[in-house]
Amino acid sequence: MTAKSVVDVQVRDALAWLEAHSTPKDVANLDRFGIHAKNALGVSMANIQVLAKLLGTSHELAAALWKTGCYEARMLASLVDEPARVTAAQMERWCRDFDNWGICDTVCFKLFDQTPHAWEKAEAWCGRSAEFEKRAGFALLASLAGHDRKASDARFIAGLAWIEREAGDDRNFVMKGVSWALRRTATRNAKLREASAAVARRLAGSESAAARWVGKDALRDLRKADARKRES
Repeated sequence: MTAKSVVDVQVRDALAWLEAHSTPKDVANLDRFGIHAKNALGVSMANIQVLAKLLGTSHELAAALWKTGCYEARMLASLVDEPARVTAAQMERWCRDFDNWGICDTVCFKLFDQTPHAWEKAEAWCGRSAEFEKRAGFALLASLAGHDRKASDARFIAGLAWIEREAGDDRNFVMKGVSWALRRTATRNAKLREASAAVARRLAGSESAAARWVGKDALRDLRKADARKRES
């Protein structure tokens, strides 16, 4: 059996497994959480993670799963792919396919932030016009803030400039992505917390309703974090 045949069988079996684990509750949860995905089966993330562990990692399998267009198969692809083998061109292709926040955030949080191209793509995508491509830029920046332990403060200071520049975009999923990136950057260290708070205060006083929402949302989160520290 050729390598392609093996992957074809794995894809077929994975789709069958996902279909068998589809439930009406998980179908309903997609709408409940505002995930309007094409070709969705309705499978919980917990079950997708179970299947990912059974399959192990494979760049070839991830590519084939993505090509199916099935929402859950694409979620699975982000869990089984090999970050070191992910190319910049692949990231662009997948980013253009993002059509809901669930797949956008999962791919960025579970896969793209581990690739060698993560910072390059975060900067590029934050300036995009398409809603979920732009969301991907900020989701990737937020993911890097949580996962990239080697990145310099200077990288995140640059990211704060992208946040401030784009905070006036009033599309729901962009606004929430911008806020996520700002709040997550603030958790890096004291210096970045101070810089993030300064950005949040400026945005909170902006003439733009979207920017004000982002700033106030971040400031609220920072105050909650301060309260938790005082109580601990």
